[in-house]
Amino acid sequence: MTTLIGRTNRQYTAVRVTVIGCSPAWPDPGGAHSGYLIDDPERTDSGRILLDCGPGVLASLREREGWPRVDAVVITHFHLDHWGDLVPWVWGTFYGLGREQAHPELWLPPNGAAFLAEIGSHLGFSDMFERAFVPREYADDTPFHAGGFEVTARRLPHYRIETYGLRVADGTNTLAYSGDSGPDDRLSELARDADLFLCEATLDRGIDDGVPRGHLSADEALAAAAAANARRTILIHRPVELPTPHGIERAYDGLVLDV
Repeated sequence: MTTLIGRTNRQYTAVRVTVIGCSPAWPDPGGAHSGYLIDDPERTDSGRILLDCGPGVLASLREREGWPRVDAVVITHFHLDHWGDLVPWVWGTFYGLGREQAHPELWLPPNGAAFLAEIGSHLGFSDMFERAFVPREYADDTPFHAGGFEVTARRLPHYRIETYGLRVADGTNTLAYSGDSGPDDRLSELARDADLFLCEATLDRGIDDGVPRGHLSADEALAAAAAANARRTILIHRPVELPTPHGIERAYDGLVLDV
């Protein structure tokens, strides 16, 4: 049992977050792209959900358990570094160890099932993802349940692609995950009073970004966290070649956190 500081004197079980991969759009040396495994090992009614599934995530999960045992995968947007390993997951489900596992739910942005059907028609067949997952689509700011957790997706700015951040709660503890985002008040609302905020910080300087904006600098990420009153913030999606501000936590592949 883990006591969460700064709440009350009650005892709380902790949601566990395992960073499977946290590279930016180009992989850090030896690193995996975005993938965050969420579970609650002290709750018998809790499942496991994976937030995003970029290249390298499936291989890292297989190092841990042969084939991933998850109840749901939630995709924030369709840039390759956040969903690309759904493709080898399909083939492993057809021909590999995945044949022995139940098909996880696959939560997608609006119209995501049609997007994957179109991709499938070029890679293999249009229903290939439907034969490996149970597709679902979420809506902006509408809670849904996956793996025993309540998840809320909030639309965020990321160049011109439809993109969402995620808020995950178990009734006691709350995790906010930015996905990819430019500066916006909705990002702070996503992370409002969160116990843990995983916030992207891809850029050295905000002025290096394109127009419209699509990513954050470390200073912008920390400003969003302060505006949200998040209790703990960890920078993600930050290339290893960029420094981390003094005293600020930064994610790395294999990091395990209690929310």
